[in-house]
Amino acid sequence: MEEIDEEKMKEQLEEEMARYEEDGYFKRLFKMFAGLGKPRGSGEYKEAVIELQRQIAPLMAILIPVIGAVILFVVTAVGNSNREAIKVDIVKADQQDEKLEEIEQPPEMDQPPDVDVDVAVDSPNMNTDISDPTPAPTAEPQSVKVADVDAMLNVKSPVMLKNVAGTARNAGVRGTYTSGGKGYGDAATEAAVYKALRWLKATQNADGSWGTSPKYGLTKGMDKAAGAGFAILTFLAHGETPASPEFGDTVKKALNYLIKSVYVVKDKQGNLVKDPNGKTPYVKMSGASGSEYGFLIGTYALCEAYAMTKNPEAKIAAEKTLRRIIDGQTATGGWNYNMARVTKDGPDDISFGGWAMQAIKAGKMAGMHPEGMDECIKKAIKCLKTRNYSERAGFVYRATTNHKGGGGGLGGVGCLAMQLLGYAKEPEVANALRVMSDWTPSLDAQLPVKLGGSLHNPQYYCYYAAQCKYQAGMSANATPANKTLWMKWNADMKALYPKAITTCVDPATKAPLTINDPAGKPQQMGHWVNKDHYNYDVMGTCLAALQLMVYYRYLPTTQLKATEVEADVESLSKDATGEVGVSIDI
Repeated sequence: MEEIDEEKMKEQLEEEMARYEEDGYFKRLFKMFAGLGKPRGSGEYKEAVIELQRQIAPLMAILIPVIGAVILFVVTAVGNSNREAIKVDIVKADQQDEKLEEIEQPPEMDQPPDVDVDVAVDSPNMNTDISDPTPAPTAEPQSVKVADVDAMLNVKSPVMLKNVAGTARNAGVRGTYTSGGKGYGDAATEAAVYKALRWLKATQNADGSWGTSPKYGLTKGMDKAAGAGFAILTFLAHGETPASPEFGDTVKKALNYLIKSVYVVKDKQGNLVKDPNGKTPYVKMSGASGSEYGFLIGTYALCEAYAMTKNPEAKIAAEKTLRRIIDGQTATGGWNYNMARVTKDGPDDISFGGWAMQAIKAGKMAGMHPEGMDECIKKAIKCLKTRNYSERAGFVYRATTNHKGGGGGLGGVGCLAMQLLGYAKEPEVANALRVMSDWTPSLDAQLPVKLGGSLHNPQYYCYYAAQCKYQAGMSANATPANKTLWMKWNADMKALYPKAITTCVDPATKAPLTINDPAGKPQQMGHWVNKDHYNYDVMGTCLAALQLMVYYRYLPTTQLKATEVEADVESLSKDATGEVGVSIDI
């Protein structure tokens, strides 16, 4: 048996154990640096690379804090060398209490003595179904592409609507102006207005217009554009917009209808058709027939709607129709049926032109200033003063040269036009107010003045008279005589209209017909019946309701300050803070 060499075995065992013995840190570093110097393919080099990878993490853990500490030390040293002391003074702001502006009540006025005046009158034919003397082009309506009027835009209006006392309108103000007082309305006038608004809501067609609805007593329809225009003006006057809880959908549908009715006339080949004055584009409203009174009334409504809702589609439509009204003015400053100039010197129909001038002022107040608008206004005033003015009648239907003849039926039209266009202090306005001094509110065809001849719509004349007397009697510089004229008219109006409104009843049971308010409570509805052979139910009802809202009407055009001489949008649009806006009850 071979003898074992213990010394050799011990030496081999120590060599084997050495293979599993872990080198110390510094020994490993030494071997790593030594191995990196060996050839790249050698085992020593490869082991050195592996060792280098192992050493990166602990090396970075040591180096990063050291480097950060050095940087922090340097930055701190430099910052301390440039430090300056900063002195701070604390000032306590003064507090000021703001006092709310109180609403001024008009002075108490004595009742005026009765005055008997015998006035002969020339009156226009207000039948809007009159045949159009200009042949209508054979064309399909090319409607403006618009989206539905879902709501008002959440932006400020171009005019800050002020009430009589000069304070901004807010919730409760309407109640103040219908709580009684000689110059204002009362609970009965406001109740009558609500009955009329609910009647308009119940009688609206599915397309947003108004026609006939015998169930609710609407027996005679009228020009669709005019009907929608009158209704929109009436809802807006009450502060009702597409956002209103009770009447919002009604206003939205009516405004949609009117916007979409505006179109440019083209022939069957798609070519532009010339208007009666030989101009293109020829802008019309599909619902405006006959002499195009409805076109003017619809434009008036579109302008007021844009002022109160800032709906961009209303603006686009209004700018198109305003353009045609301005272009259709006669050389002498008036307007005629179809906005046709007819001859170089007239005839300048003041009944037709009255709505044109209201539309133009509404457009100006809404911030729309198409080219030629200011010149158009100056020409219109010149026409009123030199052609339509009459010493005997105030203003007359067709132009007169001697200022002596004519009747007084249209004295209110010229008077209001001059007030709205900034010429309320002119002698022609004072004379027209004198002519209307004995007029009284009426639903009788022979009043407010003795018209003579065929029967006419009395509310047409009362609509103008009420506004003229209100503007003159409630302005800041009103004369005692004008205050008296307004107080007398208002007292008579408050006594007549609320009692004269016809409540809608079921033909079979005679029970009042009702419509639910936002709370689900049934409410009665009603309308006014004018005793004449026209009796356009929507028109007469809207004109009466507009009179009962004259105290607080939210229409920018009818604000008292809007009638001041040289008043313009800029001077009316800013409150004390310089911010523009509108606040209305809805």
